[in-house]
Amino acid sequence: MEPVQKNTQDLELVIITGMSGAGKTVAVQSFEDMGYYCIDNLPPALIPKFIDLVDGSAGRLQKVALVIDLRGREFFDQLFESIDTIGREAKLTPQIVFLDARDPVLVRRYKETRRSHPLAAGGSPLEGIQAERALLDELKGQAQMIIDTSDLKPVQLRERIIQRFSLSDKQVFNVHLLSFGYKHGIPIDADLVFDVRFLPNPHYIDHMRPQTGLDKEVSDYVLKWSETQQFIEKLYDLLAYMLPHYKREGKRQLVVAIGCTGGKHRSVTLAEYFKENLGDMGYYTYVTHRDIEKGKLEG
Repeated sequence: MEPVQKNTQDLELVIITGMSGAGKTVAVQSFEDMGYYCIDNLPPALIPKFIDLVDGSAGRLQKVALVIDLRGREFFDQLFESIDTIGREAKLTPQIVFLDARDPVLVRRYKETRRSHPLAAGGSPLEGIQAERALLDELKGQAQMIIDTSDLKPVQLRERIIQRFSLSDKQVFNVHLLSFGYKHGIPIDADLVFDVRFLPNPHYIDHMRPQTGLDKEVSDYVLKWSETQQFIEKLYDLLAYMLPHYKREGKRQLVVAIGCTGGKHRSVTLAEYFKENLGDMGYYTYVTHRDIEKGKLEG
């Protein structure tokens, strides 16, 4: 017997998941504020049954966010099967938002709240975190949006989610330009990473050292070199080729990280440049300068 096709093509379904302590509570509150119908800790096996209920709501539910995590770990293995089921029967592909953070940050958060990690089993928080990371690795690989909350305050995480999901057009493709400094670590939520440490460095010009790539003098200096212009031309052509393919595959956001030594001069300049020029290509673009306040010593 052929499965009954459901009328859920207009439903926007978001699955919020990721590491324990990475900010899922803030995330689900943000979705509630945007008018999503939210369910916390739904067993994955019940997702198809829930979609049946949505199908019977005569379109009253248009936006749904489900928190799925390892608190219900005895059911967690059924998540992929449930995603396949709703994709096959309801023609519905959920958007997976994966929240992550660096291990030391997660350990600190657990110590501050005096909570035990759900997988620690009486051991240290780090042991539980490492076990959870291994279990979630495959799911993280399927996520359309990965957010590293290590350096984000709750209000910044909320802004990131609202900026991404409050757009009315579900087909909008977002490009998030992220500048960073290699001395502070590569962003774990980046889809593409480009190293611009080969470009001339304003750090070695004394009066530019305290400035940033947001200052016109620094920006003009970085952009004036032939190697910078060649890099811009080649990267622009690469992104012009890749972005339509990412969009066609159903990805709704691409995080393009550009890194220099300290995340203050060269990476900031180029992230700002591509923010403006990719916007001219018709993509919704926004920029985050992760380390601009940290890069005090090197550019």
